[in-house]
Formats: sequence, structure tokens, C-alpha cells
Amino acid sequence: MSRCDRMVDVGRRRFMSGAGLAAAGVAITSITPTQAAPAGARVDYPVNRLANLKDLKLNEPLNVSYPDDKAPGVLLKLGTKVLGGAGPEGDIVGFTTICPHKGFTLNYSAADRTMNCPGHYSRFDCEAGGQQIWGQATQNLPQYVLRVDEKGDIYAEGVDELLYGRLSNVL
Repeated sequence: MSRCDRMVDVGRRRFMSGAGLAAAGVAITSITPTQAAPAGARVDYPVNRLANLKDLKLNEPLNVSYPDDKAPGVLLKLGTKVLGGAGPEGDIVGFTTICPHKGFTLNYSAADRTMNCPGHYSRFDCEAGGQQIWGQATQNLPQYVLRVDEKGDIYAEGVDELLYGRLSNVL
């Protein structure tokens, strides 16, 4: 056996022992309880009044801007309690209307309650917190953190994902 063959053989043995240790580590991790994932990337922007409950119609988007005029979005009254929903029925949500993939303006589909991108066909489920269900985007649709007061005024208090075109969620 030449010296070169032994070096390759030693390399194989080391690789196999390392692979065994890695597999054992994965097995231990899968049975060891882990901490819950941290809450979303919520950013607390200044509180803005966006609308009143009287302004909303069932399953029709109401155009708004949040956290500033350069960030278009919509409020939706979906009619059923949903993830992140606000209001008396927990059915009011708000999202940016800029696709997180390449910045195309999204369109709302009332038929399946999704926001859809005409550029690369990403789709986001409004009933599931803006979760991406199809397409090229690599993050969910940024959702507004909403609060409704006793007068029915709807306030945005933050956003749970990075807004497209911003290096951070800082104004």
C-alpha cells in the first residue's frame, strides 16, 4: 500500500466517524426538548389610525398606507376569525401590497382570499397570516399588527416581517 492510499483511507475513517457523531447529534437533538421559536420579527412603528370598522366591507380590500406613505397596503374584513385578526370577530387583517420578492404590486383575490403577484406569481394566504403558498418569494407577506378601539377605529402598531425595499424596518 502506498503512502497516498493510506492518507485516503485515514480520510475515509475520519469522515465516517464524523458522520456517525453528526448522526448521533441529530438523534439527540430530535428527542431533546427545545425552546419555542422566538416571536416574529415584529417592529413597533408609530401607531397610526388606518380606518374605522364602518369603512370595511366584507371581503373587499380597503387601501391604506403603513407605516408611511411609501408603504401601500390593505385592510380586509374576512368574516371568519383568522390568525392575527383584530376587531370584535377577530377577522380584520392588514397587509402590505408590495410583493416581498421583487416589489410588484399585489392584487387581492376575493375568491380564495389570497394576495397575488403578477410578476412571478407568488401567492399569499390572507387567512393564514400572509403565509406564502406559491411562487418565488422567500418570506411571508408582511402583516400589520392591528388594534381596534371602543369607537371602532383601527390602528396599526407594527409589522411582523421586513417590508420590501427597506434594509431594516426602521423609519
